[in-house]
Amino acid sequence: MKTVLILGAGIGGIEIARELSINSGNEDDIQIIKIIVFEKEDKSVFSPSLPWLMVGKRETDQIYKSTKNIEASGLEVVKGEIENIDPENISVTVKNKTFKGDYMVVSLGVEQKAKFKLDDYGYNFFQLKGAEGFHEQLEKFKGGKIAVLVSSLPYKSPAAPYEAAMLIQDYITNKGLSDKTEISIYTPEKEPMEFAGEGPSSELKSLLEKKGIKYYSSHQITSASKDSLEFDNYENYNFDLLAFTPEHLCPAVIRKSSLVGKSGWIEVNELSMETAYPNVYAIGDIVELKLGSGIPLPKLGVFARSQAKIVAHNISRRIGNKEANKTFNAEGQYYIESGDGKAIPAKAHFYDPSSEKVEVNSPDNWGHIKKWWSEKYWLFKNF
Repeated sequence: MKTVLILGAGIGGIEIARELSINSGNEDDIQIIKIIVFEKEDKSVFSPSLPWLMVGKRETDQIYKSTKNIEASGLEVVKGEIENIDPENISVTVKNKTFKGDYMVVSLGVEQKAKFKLDDYGYNFFQLKGAEGFHEQLEKFKGGKIAVLVSSLPYKSPAAPYEAAMLIQDYITNKGLSDKTEISIYTPEKEPMEFAGEGPSSELKSLLEKKGIKYYSSHQITSASKDSLEFDNYENYNFDLLAFTPEHLCPAVIRKSSLVGKSGWIEVNELSMETAYPNVYAIGDIVELKLGSGIPLPKLGVFARSQAKIVAHNISRRIGNKEANKTFNAEGQYYIESGDGKAIPAKAHFYDPSSEKVEVNSPDNWGHIKKWWSEKYWLFKNF
């Protein structure tokens, strides 16, 4: 019986575990393969819903489930911090116990760090606690300056700061506080989601302006205090309420392993997601894939899910002594919440030189409904 080790129970890790489990042929009395998922957290959070949680459109318990709920015949969750990864021998160590596998998939996501003590002054809305805390303060908000800060590059879910700002603006409008409130985005990016290309970036920037959201590009934070941000251009901006993206790092256990590449992330084959070690794969935010233009593939959840499906399919084929026959194409549909019950449909084509990197349409209600359905289907299917 073959064993597959899956490191991390985020969106990508759960997707691959469930895909392998469903298609493995395992039953209560018959186990064809053994799947072990390693995760340090009790809760698996559907992170695309965190901007909704920030503005009270979700309750906390609506966007997470117990990680143990993914268990099934032949699929086991081991809770604990991963202490060591040995890709050459396809093994991991948790709580001084070593687990050996035939295949390994690394889907540990990113390590988050609050630079300049930002968590003392604001809320990291990329985490459950930060999104909850921001909403608590927003409910008490009577007017003033709200800042949405991108603290460093790269960061996952690159539409999230823009979603957050537009959802906050919608909340403020509905509260009748528009004339008393200023909402600003500060980012090191030259343009909104600059990876998407000039057209989509310009359209998003124009939408922000129409909504009255101030946009400050090429602003790299250098220090912070309880009510002020300072940037590398020596400008200072005051705020009354702050939401920020944390610094994103490759997890420490990967940084000390032989899996880390020169980029500081895991580097993989762009089609198979296999690392330099046979039968060892990596997917999702922990990966750096350089595109032909030299820029990295953006860390989008839709890519983690498609990579998971492809790797699960190919591992199943290999276990059955068949040739792996699916490849990652860097395509995917996602939706950017823009407030007022609407979302911007966006479609990515990063490996296709003949098309736009990202195609975007105007915000519409149907886009919002599709984003809503994506959340509901994900939680229902996997838990």
